[in-house]
Amino acid sequence: MESAPDGSWTVESARDFYHVARWGAGYFDINEEGHVCVRPAPDGSVSIDLLGIVEEARRRQLRFPLVVRFQDILRHRIRVINEAFAEAIRECEYRGRYRTVFPVKVNQLREVVEEVVKTGRPWGLGLEVGSKSELLAALALQSAPESVLVCNGYKDSDFIRMALMGTRLGKRVYLVVEKPEELERIIDISRRTGVVPLFGIRARLLSKGGGKWADSSGEGGKFGLSTEELVIAADRLEEEGLSDRFELLHFHIGSQIPDIQSIKRAVQEATRIYVQLRKMGFGVKVIDVGGGLGVDYDGSRTARDSSTNYTLQEYANDVVYHIGEICNAREVPHPEILSESGRAIVAHHSALIVEVMGSIEKGPVRHPLRFEEENHPVIAELMEIRSGLPDLNKLEAFHDAMERLDSAHDMFNLGILGLRDKARIEHLSWEICRSVLSSFEGEAYIPEEIQEFRERVGAQYLCNFSVFQSLLDHWACDQLFPIMPLGRLGERPEEETTLVDITCDSEGRVEHFIGLEEKLRTLCLHRLEEGGDYFLGFFLMGAYQDIMGDLHNLFGRVGELHIFVDDEEPEGYYIEEIIPGHTVENSLRAVQYDERELGRSMKAQVEEAISSSRIKASEGMLLLQEYNAGLKEYTYLRF
Repeated sequence: MESAPDGSWTVESARDFYHVARWGAGYFDINEEGHVCVRPAPDGSVSIDLLGIVEEARRRQLRFPLVVRFQDILRHRIRVINEAFAEAIRECEYRGRYRTVFPVKVNQLREVVEEVVKTGRPWGLGLEVGSKSELLAALALQSAPESVLVCNGYKDSDFIRMALMGTRLGKRVYLVVEKPEELERIIDISRRTGVVPLFGIRARLLSKGGGKWADSSGEGGKFGLSTEELVIAADRLEEEGLSDRFELLHFHIGSQIPDIQSIKRAVQEATRIYVQLRKMGFGVKVIDVGGGLGVDYDGSRTARDSSTNYTLQEYANDVVYHIGEICNAREVPHPEILSESGRAIVAHHSALIVEVMGSIEKGPVRHPLRFEEENHPVIAELMEIRSGLPDLNKLEAFHDAMERLDSAHDMFNLGILGLRDKARIEHLSWEICRSVLSSFEGEAYIPEEIQEFRERVGAQYLCNFSVFQSLLDHWACDQLFPIMPLGRLGERPEEETTLVDITCDSEGRVEHFIGLEEKLRTLCLHRLEEGGDYFLGFFLMGAYQDIMGDLHNLFGRVGELHIFVDDEEPEGYYIEEIIPGHTVENSLRAVQYDERELGRSMKAQVEEAISSSRIKASEGMLLLQEYNAGLKEYTYLRF
């Protein structure tokens, strides 16, 4: 972990240490009390203390982990994206309009989608769907006439008929052709229903995105038509007299694109396709640049996977400029621009609050083993190194201790070293190495092996959550998220840690963290205090994490608080909604258990135990009450 700044520790030191200003986008900061605070309103007039949220949750008898949603951040994200494109359109003298389209897959939660639709209405915000379930939800939520609905993904006949229902209701529903055979299916259903659809075609560009999802684009991509297939499809629409209904050209080169050059190349390639289609006589008038607008999760402002080397304004400028420039050169009308920037809309608006339950320490235990007067030679050597350590070369002492530790392992496996002596050697070796590690603290140069040892001996902080439910992208593809303590930020953190969850799985851990130069293997936190609470915040969690979590160990969805800014409230905000997390019976029901059948089975077992005199009847009734109450409990731990 990076060393803390020299000198006294202040709140400003904490801001720098955890890079809050770099990833927080103005929404997150540290207040003078040393607590993480949130400023969801654009003018920053309201500052919400997250430890105050913790206390309010406790007063309402809510349990952790807990997701906190700041709906005002959602509103602000929609506003700034539209303002960025409006500025680019003015600057570039662009003659088309821009429209944000929210991809429902990024966060399908009703409260999120409803807020996005409501807030985006003045800008004509549309929705993008990729399944029948998402389509049915979007048809109901997008009630305004002429509202835009982009249908991506593979489609069966039912999907197409439902989309045409939206067309009949006066919505601009674009059926985006992903595979050549879809086109014939849409045409056939259109004839039978008498509803003429609006067509889009997704072009499979040769340009590729970057980062973790780069392989989802390019000529090997899963979706879209090749150039040859696109031309054939366009000609087929002309044969059917539907060329005027081919309005939208779509492309998508991946999620979380870190490098602006990838975006520029893709926009240029797609615009040249648009220009050629116009020259061929087709009435295409919309370019959908898809998703990919990245979020700077690690604050490094680079082309690393969890960052971006561009700003929102630069993204908007480049999209608008390159489309306009190519259209001007070929004298074709400027198209309407759609973008599906879901991650950039929702990532910032939610944070996960997690309670640290304890620490799993590595190294010598606090109550060491008893040593004999006559010790094994290796133990005697280590005791000599330990006593002479102040006068020895520290790095040499470290190497000697590690060598003895390796020798003890080999001797034990050969059967020539007893278990007690092995334990004593391990204790002394770790004690020496930790002393050497302490001697390098604050040094400008720390040898590589000492750095590696520091990571190796870092404590594991046991956190009351499931990586597989709440942080799936970290486990699945090593996505980095900002993580920091919610309090004690006026104190210098001194403990190098990794985080482990409460699942029975060795993969349930967080061991990569953000750093400006490179990702780090440990997170520096405060030492836990006896009897004290310690809470961590996981930030920028709003995109995908809410919806992609699984039921590993049957830990279900976590509880939620939805917060709105209100100047008239004493704390400057109010809790608009509380959504309880999954109970045990919710999680069991999801995997086909019926709580009534479980209860009947337990009742039969208790009755058999009573009849066999293993327990008293009164004890049996208490057991049944406890079992049934357990089914109603939150799935996470309680202390």
